Amino acid sequence: MYMVTLICNPVEGPLDPTLIENLRSAWGGGPTVWLAVGEAAEFEVLTKPENHGTVWSELQNVGVDLVVLPTHGRVKKMLLADMDSTMIRQECIDELADEAGVGTRVAAITARAMNGELDFDAALTERVGLLAGLDEAVIDRVLNTRISLMPGGGDLLRTMKNAGAYAALVSGGFTAFTARVAATLGFDENRANTLIIAAGKLTGEVGRPILGREAKVQALDEITTRLGINDADVMAVGDGANDLGMLTRAGVGVALHAKPAVQAQCDVRINHGDLSALLFVQGYSRADFVT
Repeated sequence: MYMVTLICNPVEGPLDPTLIENLRSAWGGGPTVWLAVGEAAEFEVLTKPENHGTVWSELQNVGVDLVVLPTHGRVKKMLLADMDSTMIRQECIDELADEAGVGTRVAAITARAMNGELDFDAALTERVGLLAGLDEAVIDRVLNTRISLMPGGGDLLRTMKNAGAYAALVSGGFTAFTARVAATLGFDENRANTLIIAAGKLTGEVGRPILGREAKVQALDEITTRLGINDADVMAVGDGANDLGMLTRAGVGVALHAKPAVQAQCDVRINHGDLSALLFVQGYSRADFVT
């Protein structure tokens, strides 16, 4: 059995009941269950429809995300999340670079690296090198004035943790940022790269080894082993090419507003909903959210 979940951003317009009924009828689905009126609904089907990819593309044009997952094991025991452009709206290195006066140059490198066009380690080394000489006080200023949380993240963490799930923030960004975001949202642990600072200034170096794609997979392996769970129990979420290892290994890997190269390799793609969509695809209703 498979559960078909349809999600929209209510700001863009409510989810059309007629659209859901037409799709349910075409796919021979069971009764529609509204998880949030005007925002998310689901129905069950016997098998995964062969044309679900085509229907996904068509629904994207009307602002609706479509997810089709096995009904069994929907509720996950662990959340493994990227930070930049996932749990927060920004890329922290781009914000630091803007303060250093090299924002445009660094942002261009970031975009290419996240789409898988550049080696992540080399691209990070190059970008951090451009921050050399930046006063360390800029980190707090960026955190306080430039960084904002992705909508739905608080509900996601509180609800999953209330159900007994473990939450890990694993980022190719920097510990100075993950520590604050993890504490704010309630992650159980966080892992990231370290900016080297000497005499109150960024040296332009990043601590080794660099936490990139393989390190995120390693985090998945280490944490699931420690918790006594397996990959199928994990929901991973990210947007960049360095997230693909964990996204394709996890029981459910969610490409959230992701780069084209990442979406092309993920079955679960959320482009209109926010982080609360990760609760809807697990079967939580809006009434179940811990707010």
